[in-house]
Amino acid sequence: MLKPFAAAAGALAAITLSATATYAQTTTVPGEQVGLAVGAPLPEGLYAIDTFTYRSPDGPNGTAVDTSVNVPVLVWSTPWKVFGARIEAVVAQPTVAVFPRARGARDFTINVGTLVGSIFAWDLGNNVGFSYLAAVHLNDLNAGRGLPIFSSNTYRQGFALSYTGDGWNLTANLTHNFYDSPGRFEGGPPGFVRGRYFIADALTLDLTATKKFGKFEFGAIGYGTTDLPGRGSAQARANSGYVKSGRFALGGLVGYDFGAFTAQAWVARDVATRALDTRGRDAYSTEGWVRVIAPLYTVAAVAEPAPSPLVRKY
Repeated sequence: MLKPFAAAAGALAAITLSATATYAQTTTVPGEQVGLAVGAPLPEGLYAIDTFTYRSPDGPNGTAVDTSVNVPVLVWSTPWKVFGARIEAVVAQPTVAVFPRARGARDFTINVGTLVGSIFAWDLGNNVGFSYLAAVHLNDLNAGRGLPIFSSNTYRQGFALSYTGDGWNLTANLTHNFYDSPGRFEGGPPGFVRGRYFIADALTLDLTATKKFGKFEFGAIGYGTTDLPGRGSAQARANSGYVKSGRFALGGLVGYDFGAFTAQAWVARDVATRALDTRGRDAYSTEGWVRVIAPLYTVAAVAEPAPSPLVRKY
């Protein structure tokens, strides 16, 4: 079972923001980790993963903004363990593209802060695994060249539990984003105001329930996010620019093992949302995803020696 761990950045529409606004936004893209048995330790080796999503919200074409995120990631499952957990090093370089539907509006892209981190994955026995992720998006590298949310580094921790027996992948993965907020944003597209930006922390939950039938994989997925304005909440609530955010989506996933690589695709639709469009209506979105997983090299497992016959002398 391949269990690459990827990370990505959320996309923001090009809107006018006040200099003291507080943002409720997750840097980790909700749904970007579904389909992966994140809690199970990977066999020793190097794995390449690319995950792509395209998000299209409902709403008037004059104001709605489509977004895409591409996440190339490398995972090195090392030969080392600590407290029984395999250490897995992760590096990713996500890219966000924004496509306004308004006539005359220009598309733009931005490289999100490079993610570096480590996963500590335990095999609990009986096909159950648990992992903990500690990582950081180095968003400050993009300060002054992108969007305000990227003026603060994103610190990320994740907790995942997986069952992988009998071809099943039953995984729950909880991700916590927190920021060195307030950040200082010194540039960006026309319409952005420079200044200090307060970013609310966020929780993201990715859920997977799939089963393999030969080389095929089918199942259901669900994911969502909500803001956590706990740190500095008094200041956050005092900001007139702060709006609580959150959403949850459900969908289906199909995958196929080609041998040299595995491909997955899934589609999901929001079933609950706090977002509003320009008409003041709930802003639901539909998302399509594609992922390719390729092991670059793996270390063959050492075969257990055959037991020696027991010879008894009488």
